[in-house]
Amino acid sequence: MRVLVTGGAGFIGSALVRYLVGEVGAEVLNIDKLTYAGNLESLKPIANAPNHRFLKADICDRASMVEAFETFQPDYVMHLAAESHVDRSITGAADFMQTNIIGSFSLLEAARDYWSRLPEERKQKFRMLHVSTDEVYGSLGDDGLFEETTAYDPSSPYSASKAASDHLATAWHRTYGLPIVISNCSNNYGPFHFPEKLIPLIILNALDGKPLPVYGAGANIRDWLYVEDHAKALWLIVRQGRAGEKYNVGGRNERRNIDVVKRICEILDDLRPAAAPYDRLITFVTDRPGHDARYAIDATKLETELGWKAEQTFDTGIRKTVEWYLSNAWWWKPLREKVYSGQRLGVLKPETASGL
Repeated sequence: MRVLVTGGAGFIGSALVRYLVGEVGAEVLNIDKLTYAGNLESLKPIANAPNHRFLKADICDRASMVEAFETFQPDYVMHLAAESHVDRSITGAADFMQTNIIGSFSLLEAARDYWSRLPEERKQKFRMLHVSTDEVYGSLGDDGLFEETTAYDPSSPYSASKAASDHLATAWHRTYGLPIVISNCSNNYGPFHFPEKLIPLIILNALDGKPLPVYGAGANIRDWLYVEDHAKALWLIVRQGRAGEKYNVGGRNERRNIDVVKRICEILDDLRPAAAPYDRLITFVTDRPGHDARYAIDATKLETELGWKAEQTFDTGIRKTVEWYLSNAWWWKPLREKVYSGQRLGVLKPETASGL
């Protein structure tokens, strides 16, 4: 099996590539631009694997994508390359529009050209998976879950760009017949997570004795999904999912942000006790603009139709995650020192906020 993965040096992408190469035994072409969040060190466990090839390239470069398809001849395409941090999208939306929309268009066209010229038997087996987010659905109230039929209502430049790319994928299936499946996942966490995201930021700030920033009152709710569970779901979806369909992937682990932060503090108090409890460092900060109140995924379709189920609960997964960060400073310390030290992102200047 030949699998072309875009964004395979990122957080979710690297987990997927490690799984495909190390456990599935697939032959993988890993394409990544290596922006600030792409890190070849995340692929260290499979660095010498003969079934893993890496290509540094931008998905917006159509010629490079066409050449990659022609030379590698994939059976499956798994598209994860994206700008993904909401805070960065607030003050730097242009990169999100370029990569998430134009890049997805470029890849769809390269895939369509390749697929249309395949022999009929291979053409029937070919599948492309477009990996997206639950943020395209907007914000839930106190009740209800996101279903595959939930109307899109994105709130941030990031989620708007992902919504646009989802619509492109659907259109390429309906118009051209390209066999595409779409997945929409809840918040991922786990090893090799770039330190700007909530869970690794809290872990590493706590270890450094820095404030643990919590937006607003910390009441925003997210459904947390362990990244290795997600990787297994994606492999299942691309092989067995029905072309033209969407599958929601969620861990059924809803937590308020403040409760996530407090749980991390409790685990650190147990595993790496300091002079005083870590929760003393919790600091409430001004909320993020357009901050959605609640996300929660209904994964029934994936669970019943394809037989997937998350293996990790939040309690087991978060402890494994904290333990990993405590044991793998070699990976995160260079990032904290040279790439992102923990400063707040996505803060609008007053004149920007007023529209001037």
